[in-house]
Amino acid sequence: MITDIHLQHFRSYTDASFDFKPGVNIIVGPNTSGKTNLLEAVLIIASGSSYRGDGQELIEFGYNFTRIEAHTPNGSRVVKIELESNRAQKLFEINSQKFKRLGMTRTVPAVVFQPDHLRQLIGSPESRRNFVDDLLAQTITGFSKLRSDYRRALAQRNTLLRNSSKTPTPLLFVWDVRLSSLGGQIAQLRLKLLDSINAQLGKIYQSISSTKDSTELSYKTSCDSGQYETTLLRKLKENVDTDLQRGFTAHGPHRDDILIMLDGHPISEIASRGEVRSLLLSLKVIEARLIEDSRGVPPLLLLDDVFSELDGARRRSLTKYLQNYQTFITTTDADIVLHHFTEECNVIATQPD
Repeated sequence: MITDIHLQHFRSYTDASFDFKPGVNIIVGPNTSGKTNLLEAVLIIASGSSYRGDGQELIEFGYNFTRIEAHTPNGSRVVKIELESNRAQKLFEINSQKFKRLGMTRTVPAVVFQPDHLRQLIGSPESRRNFVDDLLAQTITGFSKLRSDYRRALAQRNTLLRNSSKTPTPLLFVWDVRLSSLGGQIAQLRLKLLDSINAQLGKIYQSISSTKDSTELSYKTSCDSGQYETTLLRKLKENVDTDLQRGFTAHGPHRDDILIMLDGHPISEIASRGEVRSLLLSLKVIEARLIEDSRGVPPLLLLDDVFSELDGARRRSLTKYLQNYQTFITTTDADIVLHHFTEECNVIATQPD
């Protein structure tokens, strides 16, 4: 939980402070009034980064630093970004102790819902892989390092492929083994997570969508899911000539996909926009539950202009899942949100730039 926040030279805010309540906080104002900027500041103070950018663009134009300070029941948190030689340097401070980066245990868990996330479900495979991997990074200690190690190994192998004059080198096999080992670990964690999601997805989706449609996530891979590491190593060896011709690695977790099925069909083929919204809402509810189960504390819920994207029935369905979380909702019309909550809400008004 975050009790208050102070922004200095952060995007559209020169100097501003806001108080928050444990329950629902409604950030209301016209377009370009800084609603999403405030939501983003909450995300940065919680997790250390943002989906909208992570460097110089966070600093108010004309200044060379931004500072965000907030308080939680456990003390104070500060994020400061300074421009040095046109490069953004980030520093974290928790209860006066300084850090250059935040590991999972030093973050405040958060779940973000914003309209662009609809494209995660029907867009590129990379967007769906990122959804799963980002959730693993919030729930599995060490997964972020595992993902980084895999990316480095993949980059090393691809560099060898491009520089090997179309002839395999002994060093390539070393990276095949490394990539297979790391890739097998990633795939198994993904599969385990999909099992956890599927155990809840059908019931929650039916509740939010008011239908009896079935839905599940499935893992699409060129490797044997039960023996992923062994299969991947074999495929890397068998396809080395093709990889050398192309200059990149064609098999592994970076090429797998997560299929989202509705009544046995990929949602990209049959789902309406309303059905996609309901699926995304369902996944975000499950994301919050899994994070709470793993971390032992409820995550913050950050909902950017979500209620305007939903009809009345879906708004009511979503509301009942928000009761136990500190929630931040941006909107241009507070009344759209307010009448869905029985408890008192904290309304924060923002002003146009």
